[in-house]
Amino acid sequence: MAPRALITGIGGFAGSHLATYLLQHTDLEVWGIDLVEGRASQLRSLLRGEAQNRLMLRIGDILLDLDKLKALFAEAKPGYVFHLAAQAFVPASWADPWTTLENNIHGQLNVLLAAIELGTSPRVLVVGSADEYGIVAPEELPIRETNPLRPNSPYAVSKVAQDMLGYQYFASHGLPVVRVRPFNHIGPGQSPAFVTSDFAKQIAEAEAGLREPVVRVGNLEARRDFSDVRDIVRGYYLALSLGEPGEVYNLGAERSYAIGEVLNTLIAFSKIPLAVEVDATRLRPSDTPEIIADCTKFRTQTGWRAEIPLERSLRDILDYWRSNVSSK
Repeated sequence: MAPRALITGIGGFAGSHLATYLLQHTDLEVWGIDLVEGRASQLRSLLRGEAQNRLMLRIGDILLDLDKLKALFAEAKPGYVFHLAAQAFVPASWADPWTTLENNIHGQLNVLLAAIELGTSPRVLVVGSADEYGIVAPEELPIRETNPLRPNSPYAVSKVAQDMLGYQYFASHGLPVVRVRPFNHIGPGQSPAFVTSDFAKQIAEAEAGLREPVVRVGNLEARRDFSDVRDIVRGYYLALSLGEPGEVYNLGAERSYAIGEVLNTLIAFSKIPLAVEVDATRLRPSDTPEIIADCTKFRTQTGWRAEIPLERSLRDILDYWRSNVSSK
């Protein structure tokens, strides 16, 4: 039997890129569960040849149906479990904190319970976030895994809880859990709820004459460590195959870009002149001025580093939205 991987949230942004990577670059049979049937079936349509035959899709809610999740684990018998299903939009966590906390913490607990009951000790990837570090002082940059966790949003709190819950199941049950803290990752297919995809969608719609030639923005001064999602999912695979159980690893580009720089790059790719206007509704209650990853620990363990240039990522995102907008 071919080795198997199970991805929760396989139809999501990172989940779909991870599935594609595993099917194109490994011999793994990939099983996945997602909330939305249309997203999962769309993933299958993007695959070619024998890769389609190595993809098994299921629809379900890991939060509400633990018995169904356990049955999926028993059917799939995964050696690798990539737990990506989560509520990942920070502003939504401010609007409804409990839903984010319940979804992210309870959902992961169910995944860990299903993995324990399987009895074969599959390696489990717990995906945290750079947001766990929260407010970081300038002298603490770049951020190492040993930096204090000072979560400053309900989403960040949920990710700290996921991180620690993963460690607890390693320490208490001997489950080989590897934890990662990815920094901001972007790429084609990301929801316009996230900044680079939002800007690109606005530009594509303006180019198509569907909106006025104005890009509405929030805080352009914040500096973030942006990586391409295709680099990040490659890191997820290396973390689970080569990482040390019980350890936690940063994944990022190891440099920061101002949101304004990202916007200017996208505007430079535009086919039409554009104006920029600040929209107060896009400003967050709490915003860390700068974030930069130190990935020395992960690079030493696996040899990984982010390779795709920011300009390529941004052009791919804009082209994705041009195609999406023009097809409507």
